[in-house]
Amino acid sequence: QVQLVESGGGLVQAGDSLRLSCAASGFTFSLYTMGWFRQAPGKERDFVSAISWSGGSTRYADSVKGRFTISRDNAKNTLYLQMDSLKPEDTAVYYCAADRRSGYLRVNLNEYDYWGQGTQVTVSS
Repeated sequence: QVQLVESGGGLVQAGDSLRLSCAASGFTFSLYTMGWFRQAPGKERDFVSAISWSGGSTRYADSVKGRFTISRDNAKNTLYLQMDSLKPEDTAVYYCAADRRSGYLRVNLNEYDYWGQGTQVTVSS
């Protein structure tokens, strides 16, 4: 059974940092491209970042570039998102997702195969 379980969300102030984790099980994590998406209240789910199976390639939304860092530990089957210099507009539910295809870091959520349940990040001003 495939599972993606996010953790690490919370309530922080603007300028603070958080690190999200996504624990994967039930599939060969090291072969999958992984991504982070977020959804603010009343808005669509948007791409945040993606990382190749090896960790050698990454991609970021312009809104988080330079502030967020995606990484993975294939030995631990875990995906991370380090979020620094958080802003109130970063407030959202953050989801991790898995894409079984390699070779391209996709931004379209419909192209991801597996999803976690999400973790809430709230940034106060």
